[in-house]
Amino acid sequence: MLQFSIRRKSTGTADKPLPHFLFGFSWQKSWLSEGSARVYAKLRRCPLPTQKNSSHLPARSIESVRHEKSFRIPPRALQTPKPQTIISPFASSNPCSRSPHGLLLLKPHEFLAPASRNLDTLVEKPAPVPSRQRKIRERSQLEEAFEAAGTLDEMMGAFKKMESSFDEKGLGLASLKIGLKLDQEGGDPNKILHFADRALKGLDRDGEPSLVVAMALQLMGSANYMLKRFSDSLGYLNRSNRMLARLGEEGSGVEDIRPVQHAVLLELANVKTAMGRREEAIRDLRKCLEIKEATFEEDSVELGKANRDVAEAYVAVLNFKEALPFGLKALEIHTNHLGNNSVEVAHDRRLLGVIYSGLEQHDKALEQNELSQKVLKSWGLNSDLLRAEIDAANMQVALGKTDQAINTLRDAVQKTEKDSQTRALVFISMGKALGDQQKLADAKRCLELACGILDKKEAVSPIEVAEAYSEISMQYETMNEFETAISLLKRALALLEKLPQEQHSEGSVSARIGWLLLLTGKVQQAIPYLESAAERLEGSFGSKHFGVGYIYNNLGAAYLELDRPQSAAQMFAVAKDIMDVALGPHHADSIEACQNLSKAYSTMGSYALAIEFQQQVVDAWDNHGASAEDELREARSHLEQLKKKAHGALSDELSRKPLPLPQIDSSRSQTN
Repeated sequence: MLQFSIRRKSTGTADKPLPHFLFGFSWQKSWLSEGSARVYAKLRRCPLPTQKNSSHLPARSIESVRHEKSFRIPPRALQTPKPQTIISPFASSNPCSRSPHGLLLLKPHEFLAPASRNLDTLVEKPAPVPSRQRKIRERSQLEEAFEAAGTLDEMMGAFKKMESSFDEKGLGLASLKIGLKLDQEGGDPNKILHFADRALKGLDRDGEPSLVVAMALQLMGSANYMLKRFSDSLGYLNRSNRMLARLGEEGSGVEDIRPVQHAVLLELANVKTAMGRREEAIRDLRKCLEIKEATFEEDSVELGKANRDVAEAYVAVLNFKEALPFGLKALEIHTNHLGNNSVEVAHDRRLLGVIYSGLEQHDKALEQNELSQKVLKSWGLNSDLLRAEIDAANMQVALGKTDQAINTLRDAVQKTEKDSQTRALVFISMGKALGDQQKLADAKRCLELACGILDKKEAVSPIEVAEAYSEISMQYETMNEFETAISLLKRALALLEKLPQEQHSEGSVSARIGWLLLLTGKVQQAIPYLESAAERLEGSFGSKHFGVGYIYNNLGAAYLELDRPQSAAQMFAVAKDIMDVALGPHHADSIEACQNLSKAYSTMGSYALAIEFQQQVVDAWDNHGASAEDELREARSHLEQLKKKAHGALSDELSRKPLPLPQIDSSRSQTN
């Protein structure tokens, strides 16, 4: 049976549990504000549509929409009315003519000298503006007031006045602008959803793709995400993404589409992370990086941050090998642009310390950590500096420098506040260092102090507390305190089950509980935890992730222990298929899964299949050469035993068969 742990063994990770600071790097960034800011900035320059055409804006460049004046008024409506014919009661010579009533009709350009200075001059009265033109002018003024609004309150005030003069179709774009402004400023998600819904209903009238409809769909997705309606959010965002792809295929301006597509992909990464689909989220995040690479100059600061985001996403799923190149690229870009003493460089180096630790390259990890500490200290970032010191102590423990680690932690604990989470982390690391020195009583005391603090923080920081409980349980496990370890893991699981975005962590904790129950002989209790773990991690990482393979391998061991060899063989077969793909057929864990499959078939009495898979085990160890001589010798021994069993089984089968009766020739018997 194999202990399950989420780690990339092919990268050289040792069998011991990962240090605590690796569990504190969960990828929970919110890309919301960045995406909304970009979309809002783009849309802010887009004027409101005319009442006549507001149901549909064709998919074209935002730049062309910018020059389309809202509620375009006919030129004659804005011109000064032409002078009308003036009626005068005075006679005059030609060319004036008389009206039928005897009044003179004067042409506008002809003037008459007044007959007397005492007479009043008549002033021309402009003709009244037609009702339709007056309404058009009022709407134009309302629209201009909305466009001129700078703050959210001003926009809301202008919008309120517009509601009496415009229908929902005409208010679509204005609703979208307010919704994006609310989203950008972190407004109430219910209010954002209200305006997003009005925008979508007003703009999406004919079903044709357009950029503003894609923006409205993105805003609907964003609001639903904040309200934790992840399935609804995913539906709107996927539709927006498809619409943008179609606009691109139809030749719409790439420069206009990119900012919106970037915002949509960032939101998709958020939603999929919340749903536990982290591998898919990473793919969306990498597409965001590609958009930025196509938009910004090579090695711009924007690309530095984007590369670090991708690296952090890989660290969150403990895929350190994939994370490393992105982390190094981020460091290179930030160093070139900002210098070695920038905060961004310090964050890059701390991240690289985590990555190198995950790859078991602890010397490189400690080097990056120390460089990061220097920068953080120079900037006076004491909180970040304290976390970096705790990370350094964990690295020192991993390198066997436990005395140095204990001194580091003694200094760190003096800088923490009583009952703070940071102090709990210090006690956890101190417990690990003391445990490595076999000072178990002191180690347990530190872990008890940490648990006392964490118990008060469960409601405030459930994710961080669950990670801490998981780390403490590992330490109790190394002390063979399995019941305490299981109890702490169950407390962690209870916290994680309430957080849908932590589905991957929930799966990992369930897998560890299942393993420990197997280890302590509680096989029947272990199976539900292992089955739940397989379901959670398949949903998070896909069915071919190596971690899922470990769970199926443990399930096979559980079924074999319960004398259910057929079920065991099914689980071992699934585990072998996954590990062959994820780790390669010659990886030690893949070979062991194959060995377990051979054992299951042997238990069933299917010796032909057992021998077939055992031969694969022999070939795989033989491929390792001199480094696996002991394993190869043992594998060959098992193969020979299987062959003997198969031969013995065949002999037994033949001995149990009745001998055939002798055949009597009927013709000869009649002759006799």
